[in-house]
This record gives sequence, C-alpha cells and structure tokens, in this order.
Amino acid sequence: MFALYADGGWWEQLWQWAEANGQLLGWLFVGSIASLVLCALLLPVIVLRLPADYFATSRDEQPPPRTVFGWIWRVSKNVLGVLFLLAGIAMLVLPGQGVLTILIGLMLINFPGKRALERRIVGRPSILKILNNMRQRRSLPPLIVD
Repeated sequence: MFALYADGGWWEQLWQWAEANGQLLGWLFVGSIASLVLCALLLPVIVLRLPADYFATSRDEQPPPRTVFGWIWRVSKNVLGVLFLLAGIAMLVLPGQGVLTILIGLMLINFPGKRALERRIVGRPSILKILNNMRQRRSLPPLIVD
C-alpha cells in the first residue's frame, strides 16, 4: 500500500491517501464517537442487571437451548459477538474504543473457558472496585468473584 522508501516518503503517501479518503475517515470518526457513547451508556446498564453471584464459581454454566427460538437467540448473540470482536480488532489501528469493543464481543460469544476469563478480568481489584461502586450507588449488593 505504502512504499516505505519511495521518492515522496511514506508520510506524504499517507497524507495523500488521507486526503483522497476523507469521507471514509469522517465516517470512521463518527463511528468511533458512536461506539464510545454506546459503550458508556450500556456498561452501567449491564453491570446493574448482573446478579451478584454471576461471577461466582458455584454458579453453573447455562444449559444449551432446547427450543428453536433458543438456538436462534444463541446463534444471533454469537454472530453479534464476532462482529464486535472484529470491529474491536479493527479499532486497535483505527479510531475507536478497540479494547472495550473486543471485551463486549468476548462477553457475547460462547467459547470454552469464557467463565474463567470473565472471572479473571472482573477479579482484578481495580476493575472490581469500579463495578462495585456502580452497584453501590444503586443500593445493589457487590459482585462476588471467587
């Protein structure tokens, strides 16, 4: 795409590409702002709806769905999770909340070891403190992570 040692230099080629694709960059900027706002609005809602023992080891995995609607729901949730995961990976080099979008995608996808990964992330003292402060403001019990 860009020749590193071209006559005009890689910076000039990058600048020319940015000028030629200004509309694309504008849409990427709008998308990144929208994802930031969406994540900021949804995170408290999700944290407040979680049961206090959601991350406890005693809480067993959900059984597989038994109805057609259950399977459709599970497949749709996983497809949405993969889309969030891919968008987050793209946002690592493009404007946007890449890491947060990747985490949302991982939370939606069902895969082996997901519960252990969730517990490891939420069990970090700084993250757990932030989540429990959100819950405390709404008089909800703190999350249990063991």
